[in-house]
Amino acid sequence: MTTHRDMNRAHPWRRRVMLGAWMTAAAVICIRAGQIQGVQAGQWRALAESQHRSDKVVVAARGSVLDRDGTPLAVSRERFSVGVATPEITDGAAVRAELVDALGISAIKAVQLTDPTRRWRAVPGRYPPTVREQLAGLGGVHVARELERYHPHGDLARGVLGVVGDDVGRGGVEQAFEELLRGTPGREVIAHDNVGRAIPGERLVIDPPQAGGDVVLTIDIDLQEIARQALEESIATTEARGGDVLITDPNTGEILALVSIRDGQTAALSAINTPYEPGSTLKPFTVAGLLERDLVSLYDTVDGENGAWRVNGRTLHDVHGSGRMTIADALRTSSNVGIAKAAQSMSPGDQYENLRDFGLGTLTGIEIPGEVSGTLRRPDSWSSQSAVSLAIGYEVNVTPLQMAMAYGALANGGRIMQPHLVKEIRDGTGALIEAFQPRVVREVVSADVARRVGRVLEDVVEDGTGKSARLATFRVAGKSGTTRLYSPAGGYEQGAYWSSFVGFFPADAPQLVVFVKLERPKGIYYGGAVAGPVTRATMEAALAARSTPLDRAALLGSASRPVPLAGRAIARFASRTIDPPLPPVDVTSSSIGSGSEGAAGFGGTVQLPDVAGLPSRIAVRRLHALGLRVSRAGSGDILGTEPQAGARVLPGDTIRLRVRRRSDD
Repeated sequence: MTTHRDMNRAHPWRRRVMLGAWMTAAAVICIRAGQIQGVQAGQWRALAESQHRSDKVVVAARGSVLDRDGTPLAVSRERFSVGVATPEITDGAAVRAELVDALGISAIKAVQLTDPTRRWRAVPGRYPPTVREQLAGLGGVHVARELERYHPHGDLARGVLGVVGDDVGRGGVEQAFEELLRGTPGREVIAHDNVGRAIPGERLVIDPPQAGGDVVLTIDIDLQEIARQALEESIATTEARGGDVLITDPNTGEILALVSIRDGQTAALSAINTPYEPGSTLKPFTVAGLLERDLVSLYDTVDGENGAWRVNGRTLHDVHGSGRMTIADALRTSSNVGIAKAAQSMSPGDQYENLRDFGLGTLTGIEIPGEVSGTLRRPDSWSSQSAVSLAIGYEVNVTPLQMAMAYGALANGGRIMQPHLVKEIRDGTGALIEAFQPRVVREVVSADVARRVGRVLEDVVEDGTGKSARLATFRVAGKSGTTRLYSPAGGYEQGAYWSSFVGFFPADAPQLVVFVKLERPKGIYYGGAVAGPVTRATMEAALAARSTPLDRAALLGSASRPVPLAGRAIARFASRTIDPPLPPVDVTSSSIGSGSEGAAGFGGTVQLPDVAGLPSRIAVRRLHALGLRVSRAGSGDILGTEPQAGARVLPGDTIRLRVRRRSDD
């Protein structure tokens, strides 16, 4: 009989194999343990830590965009999103009560958010920082910090500012200064428990975020509001498709207001990206070029051909026929025949050079993206009609900005200025990085020529085609223009017009250039009749508002009519609307400065009127007339003001309009 011991003796290799397997397994385990605890120790330690700790990017606060006086136009504000992880809730009643109290939601909504049938619920909306404190440590409720772009004045300057999408600036100042505004993100470490939940209070900032820098614009928020209101009213009255208003300082090239509205969209930038044929508003440049080259004088005469002149197979017409007239009268009455005849003494090369020197058909270099150059063809591509057409503002496409800067040259003594939309830029600590100084691009005509043309443009407003732009107190220089819309596909459209007016005041020492253009006004469409009143309304409102960047001491010396400064201007501006007339403001030498001594009331204060229920544009005008700034968010019915009506405030204070948005009705 064979025993177990005999079998082992018969097969000694089995024992050896088993022993070898055990030793091999032990060796592998030891080697693997050494590898894990030694060679791969750092890797496994990092993996373990990652399961209990996570790194998170901390978004940097985006820099602010401010107006010339430091009024915020676009800022970053801290908001918080709230989410509910229902499996983590230990006390549903307490969570629901806190949600109702902190978020202001209904009890029914709180029950829906804590419904255990869904693992995660996001609470709609974004909430202020106080919510984080109220919900801190509440099991199952997660609060996440976000930074959103906020515009204190709504869409007042949206086209200029641009927008922020996916934390990137798109369009306007936001895009142009993205690198400065965006800041540098930081990094923080968050501790988690064994099931991956963040541990309250266990949050460590490793690299703090660095806030973005600030951009200070040349825009004046009051003038921007004034221009916006005047343009909106004109579009509503004329049923125009859209329009543009530009207000510039001719002496510095600063853009004080830039408003473009098209198809109801206030973010349009047609002032820099939609060229048009300027028509008669270009005639002063033709006359200035003739005077600069000493080819004519303002007293030379030309035959107006009774309003019809056939040249190179084409008949040129005037609205009002005339016989012989001076060059000055041809410009004053906007005679196509007279100006075109006078321009024949200028060679094609000189005519092209003159218009190019005034900045037409070339980029101005404004700091925001989207500008187009327009079109001014070289003489070698002209037709036999081109010289005549160009003399009166056809066969050339220009932007409103180009025209505003060109008129600035007539206002400031013949110098084309570089347009400036940005006054200065600062870093995240507020330290100045760069302040932009006025820059002369070129001297296009002499100061004497600019002065002589300016005097004729005064007559245009006083007794010519621009009488609707007259002010009661100051002499205004300007020119109107009316041109048919041209479509490359179908030629000039019947009954479709551009109506424009450009003016500067005071004419003897200009401080502002105001450009107005309307697209497709219905009914009366002549530039003097349609755009001229907008220019006047804008100037009158600028005089009424005490905080605009006007040199009021200089204005005292420029007043040319025997009435209290701005008194009649304000009264007439008010009576032009359905709003009851504003009380005349006696802006005398004691109140024309930056102080508040001339404000109504006592102690230099004014009483805040009740504007509830008024149309927005009328409410804003009333507040501007008292020297107050206005802040509003969106459009809609006026519910009241903050501070409330009846409160006494100082001129220059900012009043917030409480608006009920139409979407909330």
